[in-house]
Amino acid sequence: MRPRYTSTGDKDTRSGFGAGLVEAAEKDPRIVALSADLMSSVKMDAFAKKYPHRFFQCGVAEANMIGVAAGLATVGFIPFVGTFANFATGRVYDQIRQSVCYSGKNVKIAASHAGLTLGEDGATHQMLEDIGLMRGLPGMTVLSPCDYNQTRLATLAAAQWDGPVYLRFGRPPVPNFTPAEDPSFQIGKIQVLLDGKDGVIFATGHMVWHALQASYALEEKGLSIAVINVHTLKPLDKEGIAAWLERSPIIVTAEEHQIHNGLGDAISHVATEYCPRCIHRIAVQDTFGESGKPDELLEKYGLNTRHIIAAIEKVLHTLK
Repeated sequence: MRPRYTSTGDKDTRSGFGAGLVEAAEKDPRIVALSADLMSSVKMDAFAKKYPHRFFQCGVAEANMIGVAAGLATVGFIPFVGTFANFATGRVYDQIRQSVCYSGKNVKIAASHAGLTLGEDGATHQMLEDIGLMRGLPGMTVLSPCDYNQTRLATLAAAQWDGPVYLRFGRPPVPNFTPAEDPSFQIGKIQVLLDGKDGVIFATGHMVWHALQASYALEEKGLSIAVINVHTLKPLDKEGIAAWLERSPIIVTAEEHQIHNGLGDAISHVATEYCPRCIHRIAVQDTFGESGKPDELLEKYGLNTRHIIAAIEKVLHTLK
């Protein structure tokens, strides 16, 4: 009998980061936090209130914030820097590359408001290239948790991880369906949420919930589709992914990111190395986003349950 994941209520993943940051700081006095004038939006306000002497408001100066964080890491602190994903990667790529990754500084980059679901703020703020940018940096670990509970756990894990970490989360409330305490969550390991013999969906971030709903809907049509949560984009669990590639007739990836350089490309690289397979990638098709409500944008850009179902049925049709 396959498990039925149900939401305990919609909660924004950025709040999971905020809760995890405070909890991590309680355990480790080396943890400090830096904000680029977005303390409340990135949910760092609880940390700032509880640990004012360990919080640094850097203002709208993201490049300087990364430099300050690298300096703090040099003398033994564990800095978490928080801002929107667009500013946390695109605006400060050079500083991350030179000051953090090149010298292996223990800096954690907490990036909120990632993907299309930023909604009404539109294309200029909807960062859809960040996973690719961060995966390409030597030594960078890239995490994309799926809900509030997992974002909290990812934050705690990042605090204990030695080296640079990019932690991606979002703005809107989404279903919270994973356990509050989950021993199966480990950096660098995939999570098998649902087993299945007819195909597999590899999903990350907000798309994991849509993948689960697609699998349940297809089950009613007689299909058994596995759902794999790829919460760690780097280091990638190549062996775990390859095992599912080898056994699955239908392979789909789903991500709230550009089709290039994200989850789909990562899975495709594993396939070329271990077992060449045809992979259908659900992602933003090499275009910018636009202003709109999150659910409407996911529908327009093909990133929801309905489109995952359609992709699997299309592949199934070609196999007949």
